Amino acid sequence: MELDLVEISPNADPPVCKIIDYQKFLYQQKKKQKELKAKTTKVVVKEIRFGPHTDEHDYNFKLRHAQRFLEDGAKVKAYVFFKGRTIIYKEDGEILLLRLAQDLEDFGKLEQMPKLEGKRMIIILSPKTTKKKK
Repeated sequence: MELDLVEISPNADPPVCKIIDYQKFLYQQKKKQKELKAKTTKVVVKEIRFGPHTDEHDYNFKLRHAQRFLEDGAKVKAYVFFKGRTIIYKEDGEILLLRLAQDLEDFGKLEQMPKLEGKRMIIILSPKTTKKKK
């Protein structure tokens, strides 16, 4: 009949075997794994860059972008980039990032406090409610 004896569940007691077409069995397994992979949610991280002396209008503009990103269900990675000698204004950068986190607390929660990594001071905000995409 050109069928194969396939061990379906080797860990069961007693082990489960079926007489089926092995190639068809492999195809169905791949299909199931592909469906499971398609159902997993992908985490999107959007970045927003500030300078240590970002003006009010620019700040509000970037704040609205971050708000929209969080509403869409993406994480936001906001950072202050210190260029050249501006590294002496670390406190200004930290104040700016904490202000951003406070302004966005209705839309997302602070995942990581401001942390200096090289010339960048970074915070990460994650959305409070994730939006399901259809």
